[in-house]
Amino acid sequence: MNTLISAIVLATTHLFAGKLRFLKYTPRSRGFSFGSGVSVAYVFIHILPELSQAQVKLQSSLNMVWSFLEHHVYIVALLGLTVFYGLERLAKTSLAESETTGKPTDFFFLHIAAFAIYNVLIGYLLVQRENSNIKGLLLFSFAMALHFVVNDHGLRQHHKRIYDEIGRWLLSIAIIVGWFLGSVTEINQAIVAVFFAFLAGGIVLNVLKEELPEERESCFWAFACGTLSYTILLLAVQ
Repeated sequence: MNTLISAIVLATTHLFAGKLRFLKYTPRSRGFSFGSGVSVAYVFIHILPELSQAQVKLQSSLNMVWSFLEHHVYIVALLGLTVFYGLERLAKTSLAESETTGKPTDFFFLHIAAFAIYNVLIGYLLVQRENSNIKGLLLFSFAMALHFVVNDHGLRQHHKRIYDEIGRWLLSIAIIVGWFLGSVTEINQAIVAVFFAFLAGGIVLNVLKEELPEERESCFWAFACGTLSYTILLLAVQ
């Protein structure tokens, strides 16, 4: 029941993130930078150490294929980062083409499909994380909610009205689908670790693409505050 509540809250985040008017102010809202800092802190302080521990504990129980992946979870994280970097470059190219021709491009559905898979994975991990106690669930859910606000803003900038009409609903449904799959299936924890690794790479890229470009007018101090405060919280409750 706790995981279902978290899934509903995360799904609702996509539906209502666009209503947060203060996030639209220029220069870029400090709330975005703070949320990005929280997401990055969660990856480096919680997810990556958990992956390292999973390698040690599970390597002897895996078959040859999954043993290779479990020994190379950081390669999987790099793959996640690379995939979403490629999608971001395609999104910018597609946006430029759309502005030139005045017509929407087909890339929207590919872009949303990729983020829908990303959200299915997050919904699945709500249930199937190795650290499945209520404390771990709350920390994961809070970090992902702030991350979704940042992702939502970037997707809305790329795709404008069609994102509000279609995209955000598909992403919200994807979280619930992921939760459902996690509730009715159970897989080897090594495979869950691989999913976590891919997610970690995707989170890092999706945060940095929103923070680093000069036109974003990001706030370093808000980002640093989010990173530091959530790092302290994660270390305090471990």
